[in-house]
Amino acid sequence: MPRRLSPVVRNHLSALRMLLVFTALTGIIYPLAVTGVAQVAFPDQANGSRVKRHGKTVGSSLLGQNFTLPGKNSHDPDEPAGPDPGWFQPRPSAGGYDPLASGASNLGPNNRKLARTVEQRRASIAAFDGVEPEDVPADALTASGSGLDPHISPDYAYQQVNRVARARRLKPATVRHLVTEHVRGRVLGFLGQERVNVVELNSALRLDARFAG
Repeated sequence: MPRRLSPVVRNHLSALRMLLVFTALTGIIYPLAVTGVAQVAFPDQANGSRVKRHGKTVGSSLLGQNFTLPGKNSHDPDEPAGPDPGWFQPRPSAGGYDPLASGASNLGPNNRKLARTVEQRRASIAAFDGVEPEDVPADALTASGSGLDPHISPDYAYQQVNRVARARRLKPATVRHLVTEHVRGRVLGFLGQERVNVVELNSALRLDARFAG
């Protein structure tokens, strides 16, 4: 008669079989099934919501970007880049829209440094866009919690229309119409606020021949 295995060995073998079964189910079969469904049902989102230009990926509609001019002194790596007047500008980012540095400044509303920074931004943006300082929207002055949000308010987008149109030698009404096309309503009609995705908006400026400066 074959020798029976001890209860301890049998328990370990049972545990090993269960480990192999669940490893195959949760580590191979389930991820492949979810990936397959996502690729079929939501291919754009599953691949990172990529924004392309002439077939080349230039960003993601989920991640904000800076739209800046190169520094005047190419030999000074520490020279800050200035905003490009020909593009719609995003809201500030504590991490410079670096996905590896996602996060807020962690400065409280009563922090003097934050208050000074906001006032400096207010004056700079007002001069850049040619508006009164008190008319600058709040989202133009404060960063998002993640530092990666690509959205701005419609108010901030419309504020930038005249400057973008002037830089590109376009009629303001033409650029304003483009902004209107990119205003997105509240999620499910009641969540959040109306918003404009700056990455998608600037992508339209890149790709549409009507807006070539």
